[in-house]
Amino acid sequence: MKKLILLLIFMQLGAAVSKAQDLYKNMNAPIHERVQDLLSKLTIEEKVSLLRATSPGIERMGIDKYYMGNEALHGIIRPGKFTVFPQAIGLASMWNPELHHIIAGVISDEARARWNELERGKKQKDQFSDLLTFWSPTVNMARDPRWGRDEENYGEDPFLTGKIAVEYIKGMQGDDPKYYKTIATAKHFAANNYEKGRHSTSSDMDARNLREYYLPAFEMAVKEGNVRSVMSAYNALNGIPCGANHELLIDILRTEWGFNGFVTSDCGAVDDVYQSNRHHFVNTAAEASAVSIVNGEDLNCGNTFQDYCKEAIEKGYMQEADLDTALVRVFEARFSVGEFDNASNVPWRSISDDVLDCEEHRQLAYKAAQEAIVLLKNNNNIL
Repeated sequence: MKKLILLLIFMQLGAAVSKAQDLYKNMNAPIHERVQDLLSKLTIEEKVSLLRATSPGIERMGIDKYYMGNEALHGIIRPGKFTVFPQAIGLASMWNPELHHIIAGVISDEARARWNELERGKKQKDQFSDLLTFWSPTVNMARDPRWGRDEENYGEDPFLTGKIAVEYIKGMQGDDPKYYKTIATAKHFAANNYEKGRHSTSSDMDARNLREYYLPAFEMAVKEGNVRSVMSAYNALNGIPCGANHELLIDILRTEWGFNGFVTSDCGAVDDVYQSNRHHFVNTAAEASAVSIVNGEDLNCGNTFQDYCKEAIEKGYMQEADLDTALVRVFEARFSVGEFDNASNVPWRSISDDVLDCEEHRQLAYKAAQEAIVLLKNNNNIL
């Protein structure tokens, strides 16, 4: 009898230990605690591998491959067929933030529909899930038509840009109290308003120009839109690469504005930090990885973090704790869209592929195009 009782006790203890070990799988636990538990079970090599936009899967932990670089500025670009809306500059020309909110809601509906159709992204040919995290909106100031990417922005006015961005972000991320519908990304932070030479040049300005013109739309995206991701710019700001800029990514973005999402680099931008023909802010890739992560860059579009973070830790340029800080931010976003939870517990699971490029959505795109038309009055034969 005593043996039976002891056996039952050991079984209960074992079940309790097993439950504690699987905290990251507990959908009722706080996301931060789940993420912390997940990271405690990863090797340093696994941690390093996950700080990449094209993040690999770790089968033993139930982590799927995941890609954080899709675009949805005026409709989703891949994979499959989606409704296409007017370009961003056209959507801004509607002067209708409420309609922009509706459009973003439709775009995110189509994202979830395709996610459901592909069984949470697992049926994609490249086996990367890239339908829940989007690198949009672009909220840089379209100050000069010679830039060449003005159609990607909402214009030259920081207030209008910020208001439109907020509605886009809210429409994309949804209003569920627990799960985000998708993750939006405000980019490119900051003062990225030209194309040629942006991998090596610096946007130099005084605090007034920065604060009154180049930052307000980003601030609104964070404070009013609760954007979950921000992309740092290729260029430097006053001599310091944006992706390694403590003032931008820590002092302003997190401490002053209260941002608690994750920051991603633009593609290849961490290489810019050290390469001799670019910013050459530091001398080696390991130093570039460390100076970026320590100063607020959480995710790398590229291979630099994966190839050199371990070396950076071994050489004392950064600590494993710095790696963990970045990973917590990235995985809190992934948990917050329900990636690690049962589909039946996540809203929008019932959105079917019938909504993809459907007639109702096409009519909405047509309405947006109509409202985007701008008539110019030719006063005094100026035109």
